[in-house]
Amino acid sequence: MASLELMKITGYTDEEFQNKFSGNPYAFMINPDNIKIQKSIEYNEQQAPATSSASQKYKSTPSDKLSFEMVIDCTGIIDAKRTDMSKEITALETIIYTYNGKIHRPNFVKVQWGQNITFNGVLDSIDISYTLFKPDGSPLRAKISLSFSRYISPKTVTRTDAPESPDLTHIVSVSEGMSLPQLCQKIWNDDSFYIQVAEHNKLNKFRNLKGIDKLIFPPIIPSI
Repeated sequence: MASLELMKITGYTDEEFQNKFSGNPYAFMINPDNIKIQKSIEYNEQQAPATSSASQKYKSTPSDKLSFEMVIDCTGIIDAKRTDMSKEITALETIIYTYNGKIHRPNFVKVQWGQNITFNGVLDSIDISYTLFKPDGSPLRAKISLSFSRYISPKTVTRTDAPESPDLTHIVSVSEGMSLPQLCQKIWNDDSFYIQVAEHNKLNKFRNLKGIDKLIFPPIIPSI
């Protein structure tokens, strides 16, 4: 019979998740009943002239979200060696929440459960509810809601983003018969940037590009 695999959270001090934070990962006492992963896409609403409804123009894809509830039980029933609630909360917060002076921010964190769930991210929020107490008021059980955003380093984003991004510089070969708006449509899926490209390349024409071999498509931030 396979042994129970407990979820754990490991702290990292670098955005590539290579250097582990000192100390042991935080091992859960009880695995979550459910886990929620949220993915979303943001759009700008744009309404074309003489139309009755707006269309959605892609804006960005926000980071994935991971959220779940965990239980810390210090009654001694779950684990006779883990009965100090203050120690448990401090150990968890040190990894996921507490400001790390060496990196000037809280740690990056990796949430793992077995072989199938691995989430590299940063903490968004932590909510602690104490639900059971000793006669003297000391908490024995806590329900903790955690929410994380996936973290991808800028280097990784640059490697994985499509190269046809308007915020990157491109050197584009000009095909015979193509206009500048057509090239913008091909590279960025948006022909509205042709004026900026023409200005950057000091062009006084954008329809007939005969005699032009290559053009520089500069970084452009789309208007919102």
